[in-house]
Amino acid sequence: MKILVTGGAGFIGSNFMHYVVNEYPDDEYVCLDALTYAGNYNNIASLEGKKNYKFVKGDIRDKEFVEDLFEKEKFDVVINFAAESHVDNSIKNPNIFADTNILGTLTLMNACNKYGIKRYHQVSTDEVYGDLPLDRPDLLFTEQTPVHTSSPYSSSKASADLFVQAYHRTYGLPTTISRCSNNYGPYQFPEKLIPKTIARALNDEPIPVYGTGENVRDWIHVHDHNIGVDKIVREGKVGEVYNLGGRSERNNLYIVKNILKQLGKDESLITFVEDRKGHDLRYAIDSTKAEKELGWDRSYTFEQGMAETIDWYKNHKDWIDNIESGEYKKAYKKINK
Repeated sequence: MKILVTGGAGFIGSNFMHYVVNEYPDDEYVCLDALTYAGNYNNIASLEGKKNYKFVKGDIRDKEFVEDLFEKEKFDVVINFAAESHVDNSIKNPNIFADTNILGTLTLMNACNKYGIKRYHQVSTDEVYGDLPLDRPDLLFTEQTPVHTSSPYSSSKASADLFVQAYHRTYGLPTTISRCSNNYGPYQFPEKLIPKTIARALNDEPIPVYGTGENVRDWIHVHDHNIGVDKIVREGKVGEVYNLGGRSERNNLYIVKNILKQLGKDESLITFVEDRKGHDLRYAIDSTKAEKELGWDRSYTFEQGMAETIDWYKNHKDWIDNIESGEYKKAYKKINK
């Protein structure tokens, strides 16, 4: 198969690229990324030279570019990781999220229709379901949970999901959708909670925590998420949605305290700040469908995954420094002079 992976230089996408390029040497992979602020070429630079891998810089919103690429490469499968994903940024500038997450998805699916793609997979989020109460641990998001968004980010992802389902029903496009819980692991842009906390703790800098830190997220290691995406693409039923969760609910304050403890840092670094607008209380995913239909499961416990993740950032402080200085933006230009 020849597979296009969009957003392959971002956090989840780059981890996916490292997994599949090595796992499936007989498949061909084209990694497409616009290398906007959260796309980091350094995340995937080590894949250059692999016989079944190629990187292409480009924007999924560019219709002419996308169709030229489809015409040239003759893809069998498209997996769309490309997205604006930071909730705070979506509150400040919703239009960018609508542009990339909705219109970019439409551009890809129109090309898929035109060139007869065998499978289009949309990587989505549990945030499209809204939130759950803190005092009802029995409640979980299932694939039948109604969409009920809280932020411009989740609204843009939910809209894209609805378009994916509409393209399947109206045009017969062979689609699948995965909705995952909060990911953690290597290569996560340091605007997000876990890498930001690690980076600040290593420098003994104040660590901001929204509100009282009681908001709960279901955490999944990025590798386990990507195994799930791969299984859905290869074995999932066309037209279906699959939830991928970690079964590891933790509140934000616990996450921060856990990181500080493992790094031997004092909790006095914690600084409580004004809560985010429309901040969802709790996310929790029921992954029974993917587990039963696809045999998918998690290989990481939360404790094991977090320990490895903290060690990775400790041992790759230069990767964080490279982002904070802005030097990472020059990585692709340096090899393409």
